[in-house]
Amino acid sequence: MVKLEGKLQLYHLPYLTTSQFPQMSTTTNDGNLKNWGLLILLSLIWGSSFILIKRGLEVFSPGEVGAYRIVAAATFLLPLSIPRLKNLDKTQIKNLIIVGLVGSFIPAFLFAKAQTQLSSSLTGVLNALTPLAVVVIGALFFQSKITRRNGIGLAIAFVGVFILVTVKEGSGFGAFTDINAYAFFVILACICYGFNLNIIKYRFQKLKPIEITAISLIMVLPVALLYLMAGTQFSYKVVNIEGALPALGYITLLGVMGTAIALIIFNVMVKTATPVFASSVTYLIPIVAIFWGVLDGEVLLFGHYVGIVAVIIGVWFGNRKKIVQP
Repeated sequence: MVKLEGKLQLYHLPYLTTSQFPQMSTTTNDGNLKNWGLLILLSLIWGSSFILIKRGLEVFSPGEVGAYRIVAAATFLLPLSIPRLKNLDKTQIKNLIIVGLVGSFIPAFLFAKAQTQLSSSLTGVLNALTPLAVVVIGALFFQSKITRRNGIGLAIAFVGVFILVTVKEGSGFGAFTDINAYAFFVILACICYGFNLNIIKYRFQKLKPIEITAISLIMVLPVALLYLMAGTQFSYKVVNIEGALPALGYITLLGVMGTAIALIIFNVMVKTATPVFASSVTYLIPIVAIFWGVLDGEVLLFGHYVGIVAVIIGVWFGNRKKIVQP
């Protein structure tokens, strides 16, 4: 395994690192209308994922939401994944199964479970820890390095997370006994994303990011279908429970837009803009998630805003590039 010099650079979310981006001219204009349009659209899609999960949970269990999300995304991407299966070797298949599990399958269940006791807005903020999770996992298991900047960013973000999971209405910041343990489902999902991105970075050289996502999803599709049909009351609820069809529509939108189409948009954007510009979606997603949460009647206390600011500052500082003067 090759040891990298310098920190592991990553930009966003469940699938991509800058090492996977195509080489681009440094004269690319990040501010052109197309790139800004794609950035805003992607932020809206990914930032809206958490309110869609919330709507799905109004009828379906966390397991049903997570499994059907995978089914919807994998089915939508079948035209991309099926033709490419014949070109895979055994090692690629094994790694793609792992990517499917830690990059999509397990996080889908974890986020749904978290939102049974955690607001969609706070879940969206905690999801911003993904970049720092990639840095830590890379250092622990993939021989990359944590820089001083990474460490400071991690410390700031940790303070923000602690505030978010302990603040209570009417009592300021809570004690350790008041911690909302469901926040750890989100943190665990970010850790899964951290493993996923490092596996993609170190173990895939030939496949494109969109191919990795499409094929990895089809690898876990049978498990999701089996669980959904044999291990839950999903079919019964769809037919017999009032409000099931709208909830099903929300989860379908979550899978198709939030996983499949969003990834395609992201790949288009990184080809026409720089990775640094594309990475700014990480900081816009919590804003969109908070907007939907507040619009839906979720209450954020002053302590929540303090924690949100700390998390975003920590993630930004821990992952920004140091500008070298010529």
